[in-house]
Amino acid sequence: MANKVIISVAITGGIHTPTMSPHLPITPDEIAQQSIEAAKAGAAIIHLHARDPKDGKPTPDPAVFIQFLPRIKQACDAVLNITTGGGLNMTVDQRLAAPMVAKPEMCSLNMGSMNFAIFGLADRYKEWKHSWEEPYLRGTDDFIFRNTFKDIRRILKDLGEQHGTRFEHECYDVGHLYNLAHFVDKGLVKPPFFVQMIFGILGGIGADMRNLIFMKETADKLFGKDYQWSVLAASKNQIPFCTQAALMGGNVRVGLEDSLYIGRGKLATSNAEQVRKIRTIIEELGLEIATPKEAREILALKGGDSVGF
Repeated sequence: MANKVIISVAITGGIHTPTMSPHLPITPDEIAQQSIEAAKAGAAIIHLHARDPKDGKPTPDPAVFIQFLPRIKQACDAVLNITTGGGLNMTVDQRLAAPMVAKPEMCSLNMGSMNFAIFGLADRYKEWKHSWEEPYLRGTDDFIFRNTFKDIRRILKDLGEQHGTRFEHECYDVGHLYNLAHFVDKGLVKPPFFVQMIFGILGGIGADMRNLIFMKETADKLFGKDYQWSVLAASKNQIPFCTQAALMGGNVRVGLEDSLYIGRGKLATSNAEQVRKIRTIIEELGLEIATPKEAREILALKGGDSVGF
């Protein structure tokens, strides 16, 4: 499967707010529909957060997740990957609430605490659809996204050991790769594991192509051939970084969680539109996209019949 590229798509996330795009999926119906369309477009993995359907605020409520998880599973074969990052200011207990009920094949797992700063987004808008949006963004100038070693170990044990869930290990900086190496050395993370390298979030490593090369070289040094890797980059860097990752033998992640745009100044109308764009690029490079079945084999996932929904 050397020429197979896994496309992940992050449907809604916990960063962008309803004011920023009318195409950001909010309700369970919208999340389900956009997920199914993205799978049909070629996404093998669908990364999922939930939103309060009344105002679009990120929610950890398992009852909201359960309104769309079974629908997506029944309509497509994609791997459903549930967040353990949740949204800003959620506790670890809240962030684990839905995954512990759903027992998914895969969850995201942030590999270190960090200054997660998105306050700059608030300066782009003068009017807001909902009162929570502006303070939610501006509050990140004094916010630490908590992911301590104790937190990470708890998630690995509670989800990984108890339920057979494997992880998208989200690494926002080089130090996060070393944190992951610590858990590999302790035997809590076993190959083949999936490293998601993230660029362009203020507080993490910058969106510089030299940083992508450095992250990959560092991961190679730490993990050898025991891992699979993928790249996501925020906003305008999304497609260039994903293209470079594919050229280097990696996998890619797109989606409205990471960028609201499809081109300069042009909002994407759906997650599927971004999937189709990166798929076209991948195939024009002479590579092939991985099917969900192939992604499960590459990442040693337990299969969709073994989840809790």
